[in-house]
Amino acid sequence: MQAEIITIGDEILIGQIVDSNSAFIAKQLNKIGVSVYQITSVQDDKAHILKSLKEAEDNADVIILTGGLGPTKDDITKNTLAEYFNDTLVPDTSVLENIQELWKKYIKQELSQVNIDQALVPSKAQVLMNRFGSAPGMWFEKDSKVFISLPGVPFEMKALIENEVIPKLQKQYKLPFILHKTLLTYGHGESKISERIEVWEDNLPKFMKFAYLPSLGRVRLRLSAKANDKEMVVAEMEKQIALLLPQIQDIFVGFEEDHSIEAIIGKRLTELGKTLATAESCTGGKIAEQITAISGASTYFKGSIVSYSMQSKIEVLKIDASIIDKYSVVSTQVAEAMAKQAQKLFKADYAIATTGNAGPTKGDDNAEVGTVCIALATPKGVFSEEYHLGNHRTKVINKAVNKAFELLQKEILKY
Repeated sequence: MQAEIITIGDEILIGQIVDSNSAFIAKQLNKIGVSVYQITSVQDDKAHILKSLKEAEDNADVIILTGGLGPTKDDITKNTLAEYFNDTLVPDTSVLENIQELWKKYIKQELSQVNIDQALVPSKAQVLMNRFGSAPGMWFEKDSKVFISLPGVPFEMKALIENEVIPKLQKQYKLPFILHKTLLTYGHGESKISERIEVWEDNLPKFMKFAYLPSLGRVRLRLSAKANDKEMVVAEMEKQIALLLPQIQDIFVGFEEDHSIEAIIGKRLTELGKTLATAESCTGGKIAEQITAISGASTYFKGSIVSYSMQSKIEVLKIDASIIDKYSVVSTQVAEAMAKQAQKLFKADYAIATTGNAGPTKGDDNAEVGTVCIALATPKGVFSEEYHLGNHRTKVINKAVNKAFELLQKEILKY
């Protein structure tokens, strides 16, 4: 079964917001065996929406629209759908009662006519009740095709997908089983990994697909399988993963479906009963940001110092100025001093430190743009690495963050 997703709104096309709705919908559909054929973004324009609906009907079995269901004049999706299905809008009592209840609980203002009019729905639509907003979802059927219209507000759309759309699709159709496993690797590029596993990849069953997803020092390896026999798919996935892992064991850090590398590190530190701190210069606190994005990080993460300038390294981290004078601020010696001081200040078992030149200018040091030194202080001592990560500022910073996690992950997995 194929689906097409249509997102409606000028704000997407002018880059004012990022279309995260499509990614969520596609992921949820894929979980139940519905393949996404195409994702389209269109203007708040009737002719454009009608054209996209016709094309989607030719392409897919399930068409899901998001956006354009609000109370204002620029929200034209509902009226356009009525035209597409040669239908008229009629009041729906249950939708109006839901709107009234929401206003009573949360808005505490008199309902305006435009809000009342949101209870008007095409007569041919099945209402999907939106418990978190005033715009209902709508389900249409035409010539064995299903059209689903959802509000564009992400949390409203997500609730309707999870509670209404997915269960209804599963009940109405016999769907194949799709399974993905994504392996996280660090330290090698996709071409080098490809050379290692070429024979394994060439011998995959035809119902399985393999993809490389590179991203600044890390490569995700996604293995996908799709068939009607769930037990066969699960068994074959386990078999192929077992054959693959020995070939990449030195760079494998975990499965994306289970945890990110930050979560894997956090889980391991918790198991060991150890703590972590950071001292960041060129990464500007990004390592700490990603660590603290994980729920429960306070059990193992002690804190961070962003010592961005040379002065802050000396005055806040108490780095001996003579070390900077002798080796320069972008050096493994300074990185190691930063890591040891962070370890000491926060009374942590481990501490990561970064110092480098992300560009585009050289700043406090004459090191070449892209030079980054990363140090890791451990209970047994401190060590460091120097990297040359290119000349694009954002890429240098993100690569440095990934390299820092790679160093830490390898170290704590020794125990």
